[in-house]
Amino acid sequence: MIRYIIRRLLLAVPLLLVISALTFVIVEIAPGDAAQMYIDPEKGTDPAYIEQIRRNLGLDQPIHVRYVAWLGQTLSGDWGFSFRSRRAVTLEVGDRLPNTLLLGGTALLLSFVLAVPIGVISAFKRYSWIDYTVTTLSLVGTSIPIFWVALLFIQVFAIQMDWFPASGMRSVREQYTGWQSVIDVLHHMILPTIVLALAQIAGWSRYQRSALLDVLGQDYIRTARGKGVRERRVLILHALRNALIPMITLVGISVPSVVTGAFITETIFSWPGIGRLGVDAVSGRDYPVIMAVTMLSAVLIILSSLLADIAYAWADPRIRYEQS
Repeated sequence: MIRYIIRRLLLAVPLLLVISALTFVIVEIAPGDAAQMYIDPEKGTDPAYIEQIRRNLGLDQPIHVRYVAWLGQTLSGDWGFSFRSRRAVTLEVGDRLPNTLLLGGTALLLSFVLAVPIGVISAFKRYSWIDYTVTTLSLVGTSIPIFWVALLFIQVFAIQMDWFPASGMRSVREQYTGWQSVIDVLHHMILPTIVLALAQIAGWSRYQRSALLDVLGQDYIRTARGKGVRERRVLILHALRNALIPMITLVGISVPSVVTGAFITETIFSWPGIGRLGVDAVSGRDYPVIMAVTMLSAVLIILSSLLADIAYAWADPRIRYEQS
């Protein structure tokens, strides 16, 4: 297993280089000019002034020179400075990362805790009214766009009923401390967390149901039943563990979204996380921040895929990577 992990990490190095180069090229060929975003209206559009801005931002160099310079700085731990805020990118990301981990991690945990039992109940009660209800709600949940659900929740629960805040992470007009501050943050988290979790619960429960039904049809399940093992014991000890393998894949794929944040959800709810930072960077053509958010997402995707493979071996002892 150790050799397998080391080999996967070494293979990730050229992959990250390719991703960084492609991202750099895509940002370069995108329409528009970052210098135009930072022109002082009082100074007009004087070409010399615009050229000065380009030099200040380092945009006057050829793309390959800028890429090599960016790569060298990144490898040394210097992610550069944001064009928009003039702050170090590490500070920009560091300020937003805990907020996104809080929101995305809570949504991910809620999705897993609810999706697994819902899928199990649906599979165990297949072709019953419970199964049909869960199937219908799952199809509805996966079909409705997440931005529409977010706007609907804001309209109903924040504006009309006034149960929850519509945006932000903390109350602007209040200066809470201690437990009051924690409760205030949790109060602001409820709507975006539910919105993030709903789509995952709908999809994950369907995958869990399908995987469990497939496992329940295996020979070893019939053998256990033939020996007189209780149905609940067969379901929990023999079937559920093997049926969790598809869920491990789904969770592994979803882990990067915990850090990058649901871009749409964080923007709609004005949640100060990585997702909103990425949206603001794209709209403002803030190249250093765009590269940082993209590479952070790539690293997390690679690591989560590796962790998912390791979890496979835990869920199914038959899976071994020593010969891979």
